[in-house]
Amino acid sequence: MTASDRARELVLAAADAASSKLATDVVAIDVSNQLVITDAFLLASAPNDRQVASIVDAVEERLLTLGAKPVRREGERDGRWVLLDYGEVVVHIQHDEERVYYALERLWKDCPLIELPEESRGRSRDESARSDADLRAWGAE
Repeated sequence: MTASDRARELVLAAADAASSKLATDVVAIDVSNQLVITDAFLLASAPNDRQVASIVDAVEERLLTLGAKPVRREGERDGRWVLLDYGEVVVHIQHDEERVYYALERLWKDCPLIELPEESRGRSRDESARSDADLRAWGAE
C-alpha cells in the first residue's frame, strides 16, 4: 500500500508552501506501510523560530485552499518543532537544531520517499548556513 492520492496532493502543496518561505531540507516520507493513522510525513526546517512560524502559516494557508484543516497542532508556542496533523499527512516543521537532534529521517529510513519537485525541496542546510554566514560578514544579520 502506498500513500493515497489525496495525501500526495497535500504533501506536494505543503512542500511548495514551505519552500516558498525558504524552508531547508524539505523531505516527504511515505509511512503508509508502517502507520495506520497517517499516510505521509513532510519534514521541513528553518534556522530560527520566526521562520518556523512563517513556514507554518504558509503551509496552513496553502492547504486550506485545498479544503484541508489541521485536526491537531502541537508545539506552536515554543516555535522549535511545530506539528500539523491533517489526518492523511503530518507536517513537521522544526528548528534546524531539533531536526538534527531528533533525526526523523533516520527513524523512518526504511520508508520510501515521496518525490518532490526540485523547487519544492527547499535549500539544503549547507546552503542556508553559507547564506547566513555571508549576511553576518556583511553586517546584515
